[in-house]
Amino acid sequence: MKRGSKIRADRLIQALLLLQGRPQITAADLARELEVSVPTARRDLEALAMSGVPIYPSRGRGGGWRLIGGARTDLTGLTQGEVSSLLVALAQSGAATPERIAAMRKLVRAVPEPFREGAQRVAESTVRDAPWGITEHDTPPAVVAELQRAIAGSLRVALQYEGSSGRSAAEVVPLMVGSRGPRWYLLAAPVAEGTDAADETRLRTYRADRIADARVLTARGTAPAGFDRAQAWAEMVERVESFRGTARAVVHVEPWAVKALIDRFGAQARMLDEAPDGAGRVRMEVSAHRVDALAEQLAGWTGAAEVVEPTEVRVALRELGERMVSVYRDPDASLPQA
Repeated sequence: MKRGSKIRADRLIQALLLLQGRPQITAADLARELEVSVPTARRDLEALAMSGVPIYPSRGRGGGWRLIGGARTDLTGLTQGEVSSLLVALAQSGAATPERIAAMRKLVRAVPEPFREGAQRVAESTVRDAPWGITEHDTPPAVVAELQRAIAGSLRVALQYEGSSGRSAAEVVPLMVGSRGPRWYLLAAPVAEGTDAADETRLRTYRADRIADARVLTARGTAPAGFDRAQAWAEMVERVESFRGTARAVVHVEPWAVKALIDRFGAQARMLDEAPDGAGRVRMEVSAHRVDALAEQLAGWTGAAEVVEPTEVRVALRELGERMVSVYRDPDASLPQA
């Protein structure tokens, strides 16, 4: 589903369930059921059709939207990938409210039996962590879909990975895929000796954009019994963030921007004083792997945050500003001449 934030995954699931229970449904009928406008209901139906759900419109008097083949007892037209995508979108579209949990359970009951376990496993193993400034609808790398397919089928994956020391090969059990800001990661491990379960003591994190090839194998690969996905993901994030944090700066932040700054920097931001200073600002510390990188990240926050130390970061910000002024002093200078 790529229609943007206005289309909520749980509403699309409700639309699917209504379609499977009726010979057909009009946009006006759906609007009344979901308590939305008719144009919104029509966009929802069109989004379902565009995503591959087997529905079609019949025009004219007495027309409406129908599932192809009258598939009203189950959603047999859905592929396993489509079911997984719907569950992932629903699971990651917001907080675990009772309504969202209920919608997930209804979807699981509605989808074809062979897909249920795998689809739910993908939903539970996919994390969408989109801090402020990153949209939840940024398209993940194509390899993520292959990794999710392996997770759905409890299968191993043969990876070709471009690491810092060159390309390497590995056969792993994919346990989780997820984003941290705009970047996607795979959490995986080789199988434990004598089993088909991943060795939890040998977890490794792979950046999705550095996976040169991922081939889903026929050999089984399962998560260890009692594997705590939430804890594993939190530990992975902490480990990744610890790799980049040698350059630090103390900033005074306007109270309204504190949450946004924390969302943007994640584990690389921490509060120094929770109470505002005399000017109404809050002291925080932020970090990055280099001074110039930290300055570039902070440049966009000039109206909400001021770097007070160290001098190196303030100088880097000033030099960055001077370069921008030099480039953009004459806004027409670089335009092609007619």
